[in-house]
Amino acid sequence: MGLLVRSLGLRNWRNFDERNIALADGMTVLHGRNAAGKTNAIEALQMLTAGFSFRHSKPAQLVREDQSCALIAARLEGDGRVVDVSCEIDPTRRRFMRNGKRCQAQDLPSTLMSVLFSPDDLSFVKRGAAYRRDELDAFGRQANRSYSKILSAYVRSVEQRNRLLRQECPDLALLEAWDASVALGGSTLLVSRIHLFERLVEYMCPIYREISEGEELGCRYISSLGLPLEDLSRDEICAAFAKRLCELRPQELRRQQTLVGPQRDDLSFTIDGRDARSFGSQGQQRSIVLAWKMAEVKLSRDVTGEQPLLLLDDVMSELDETRRNAMTRFVQGGIQAVVSTTNLGYFPRELLCGAEVVPIGE
Repeated sequence: MGLLVRSLGLRNWRNFDERNIALADGMTVLHGRNAAGKTNAIEALQMLTAGFSFRHSKPAQLVREDQSCALIAARLEGDGRVVDVSCEIDPTRRRFMRNGKRCQAQDLPSTLMSVLFSPDDLSFVKRGAAYRRDELDAFGRQANRSYSKILSAYVRSVEQRNRLLRQECPDLALLEAWDASVALGGSTLLVSRIHLFERLVEYMCPIYREISEGEELGCRYISSLGLPLEDLSRDEICAAFAKRLCELRPQELRRQQTLVGPQRDDLSFTIDGRDARSFGSQGQQRSIVLAWKMAEVKLSRDVTGEQPLLLLDDVMSELDETRRNAMTRFVQGGIQAVVSTTNLGYFPRELLCGAEVVPIGE
């Protein structure tokens, strides 16, 4: 199985005073009432593997009330390796360590990636385009360190260009320079993003077909450039991007914002040719999310050669029996998973017999 998380240590982390949790090779179930701290433990595991939190919390929010700092730490073992990762948090910053040496947050996924599935993800298909973009980018940041750099550089370029557009009399020569920067950075991001999406789709479609007993899933990347980009080179995309920025300049000066680019793209899904967002049932939409998360797990393994850590934050209660069974079969397929729940009745008895059940909040 490669690297496994053997233990999680929490000190002054959110509602925890001090707690050490031993994790099983297979499934660990964090069991307790609502607001006991189960999600906080899941969040710590994501922070130590992905380098970020799905809650997008500020450092001060992570430190227990009336305390000056917090510490989270995990020990990873496997294939003759031992890796200790930790993060010390004070109200203004986070400091990551790996085997006693300072490291950056974006370095952590190269040790072990994680895939998180939370109740918020269940509305993946129904929510706005920004949510789907963010989900794809969050996975990209883990899967490839250069993806994180490309994304950050592009976001900075767009912010600078928007700042210029908001000026009363923008310098048009400077705006042209930012056009070139945004077009180059955006085309680089688009090539990386579309490639990542296509690799996920290769796994998603057969997974969805199995979950849905034969329905066909269609997946498409929709660019605000108004072009099918899959067969274009980066230079061709860059040229199309620059042309579109030029065409939209009067509107952008009037509205004081960049109106085209990866920050306005979307992901589209169809079921047997019908738009899933408009016509898909709740069950079908949730099957798409399930297939997406399972695809992330499989692609993580391809990228790193390691099975990722699967984090399921109280999602079993939100799934019907068919989709719970699909997730149960997936978890039994040789992956380390940490699952939070208020009700052990959502899990088959044979699955619980082989799991480590950890009480939280007792």
